[in-house]
Amino acid sequence: MAQGFHNKYNTTSWLTTRNIHHSCIEAHPTYFFQTDYIMASETEGTFEVEGQKLHTKTYTPQGPIKAKLIFVHGFSDHIGRYPELFSYLAGRGIQVFAWDQRGWGRSVTKPAERGLTGPTSRVLSDVAAFIRDKLPSPYAPVFVLGHSMGGGQVLALASDPQYHELVGQVRGWLLESPFIAFTPGEEPSFLKVFFGKLASRLLPTKQLVNEIPAENLTRDKAVQQSIKDDDLMHNTGTLEGLAGMLERTDALAHGKLSLSPNVKSLWLGHGTEDKTTCFNASKKWYGAQSIEDCTHKPYEGAYHQLHADLCKEEFFKDVGDWILERAGDSARPESKL
Repeated sequence: MAQGFHNKYNTTSWLTTRNIHHSCIEAHPTYFFQTDYIMASETEGTFEVEGQKLHTKTYTPQGPIKAKLIFVHGFSDHIGRYPELFSYLAGRGIQVFAWDQRGWGRSVTKPAERGLTGPTSRVLSDVAAFIRDKLPSPYAPVFVLGHSMGGGQVLALASDPQYHELVGQVRGWLLESPFIAFTPGEEPSFLKVFFGKLASRLLPTKQLVNEIPAENLTRDKAVQQSIKDDDLMHNTGTLEGLAGMLERTDALAHGKLSLSPNVKSLWLGHGTEDKTTCFNASKKWYGAQSIEDCTHKPYEGAYHQLHADLCKEEFFKDVGDWILERAGDSARPESKL
């Protein structure tokens, strides 16, 4: 079945649901699945914002919905790579909403769209629109989880005064290996950054391949191979998009962005051996925050993708526990109906 609806934020969501019994993980199926907790279902659809159709997935518990989580993926990533995390959370009563951002995953319909994210203002506007689409949520509090580049994006949004009211409607913010700084030795040179920013003004849509070795993302050999085989992980950015990402990272690393006082709670998880984004930089950033409800979790020896590393079960449980502990103080289980 398919259903479309409009709302006051100039966005449109289209949903298509297929129910298939499934017992293993695949790239893009829609299915019902059984966890150790309760049954849950996956729905694929599209979310339209400013004329751009973006691919979505929703994981819905078959029992009461205790909380809602909005997931923001990272660079050269897509939501088809998170079925274990999403199904685990849904199995614990957390409804998960995720979308392939502009330029990534199945939101790309032709090669020229790869990495075509637009400037930071466009990126944050898309994230805000997706969050607003899930509000208000009076019975099941809303949380936001950003991974890597997505972590930097949600921090930039939570620091932007124009989104303070929206930020206040989110119960908690979670960061998985947020991109606050490069791992030492991986930083681009000053001249490369300078001329890259200059070129981005002249040729904003010029594409540039920036490959991240699969071996740097996870210690799991099978996942490494799946990354290499995944055509949707195209490692392609545009000069404008890459410049915007670097500007956000620089602002976070140097304390130029201050989180809104409306941020209620924050969780940050990072692998101590992350070879892509800097563990020490995110720990330093965390230490500078004054949020009363703030949690930092180091994963000893882990690499960048905590959700796909050898510590994934611990990570899944930590995220689920943290959300449900905070959902319990304000939630009344929401029926799917």
